[in-house]
Amino acid sequence: MAQARWVRWWFVLLLLATGMGKLLDLPGFVAVVDSYRLLPAPLLWPSAVALTVTELGLAAWLLSGRRLRLAAVLLIALHAMFMLWQLVTLARGIALDNCGCFGVFWARPLTWFTPLEDLVLIALAVWFWRATKRPIA
Repeated sequence: MAQARWVRWWFVLLLLATGMGKLLDLPGFVAVVDSYRLLPAPLLWPSAVALTVTELGLAAWLLSGRRLRLAAVLLIALHAMFMLWQLVTLARGIALDNCGCFGVFWARPLTWFTPLEDLVLIALAVWFWRATKRPIA
């Protein structure tokens, strides 16, 4: 199924871009995580590292072509977590100049449109999950 292959590669590229953007300036990304004011100071570094490693690891997993249905579930969970994190911050009235989606290198403000982007990614990941009932490698 060619469409599922394209979606898989699109997620690989997206995760590589977001993960590398965070990895190349991890201290800057820690500051972005801190700007959300959701985590205590001792969890900032571990959370920033975990998010970065998760994105890069998930990109590698998708590249491997193995257990794609499970990878799709993790894509759904990752983007649902991002969306929830953004919605909570927006509801609290916290203005952020950088949502942190691509680390510090492509700073984009957190707006009400940002969680909608993750909702689209969730829908795409759900479609990918459904499409992986058949082999797509």
